[in-house]
Amino acid sequence: MAEDLPRQRASIGGAPEIAPAAPLSPRPEQAEVEAALKVLIRWAGDDPDREGLLDTPARVARSYRELFQGYETDPRAYLERTFEEVGGYDELVVLRDIRFVSFCEHHMLPVLGRAHVGYLPTNRVVGISKLARVVHGFSRRLQIQEKLTAEIADTINDVLQPKGVGVVVEAEHHCMTLRGVNTPGASLSTSTFLGALREDPRTRQEFLGLVRGGRAP
Repeated sequence: MAEDLPRQRASIGGAPEIAPAAPLSPRPEQAEVEAALKVLIRWAGDDPDREGLLDTPARVARSYRELFQGYETDPRAYLERTFEEVGGYDELVVLRDIRFVSFCEHHMLPVLGRAHVGYLPTNRVVGISKLARVVHGFSRRLQIQEKLTAEIADTINDVLQPKGVGVVVEAEHHCMTLRGVNTPGASLSTSTFLGALREDPRTRQEFLGLVRGGRAP
């Protein structure tokens, strides 16, 4: 990971939405989804009525409900409970290697990756599991990685109002490893730095060093 990771934001002005994505129309019923999946199976060239596929539409519908549960959560809410008894701690808080699964909004194929999240607190901190929940809340949606990275950082910045925020996301996109250009092993890195982590090179370097955690750059 290089220090000049390309994705940076100077402020939260004009940031993408950080509330749960509101559906544009009522969610279809389970039966409608299963019927659509039967059409997809026929389009692929198979028979949805054969024994091995009889229950597949229902299984896929249930799995999609789980995989896209981010639409049913508000990641901001995870950060509302904070702790002020921190013994004067005012250094970086960094949670590394948050594994996540998302789906490319262009091909609906999996995006598998890791997020590294850090912030420089003012006078309060949040439970570390809540940082992971924010990542999962945004990743369990149809996404592009650039937007995912910015949403995580902007939400932490907006709710906790720390001195600075840093987010680095590294992921493999199956839309380019399983099809199209067919490049297994390729990964995309994106980053967002806000406040002190953008303005102060030393603080940013400290964050990136903690993210690497002794690993080779």
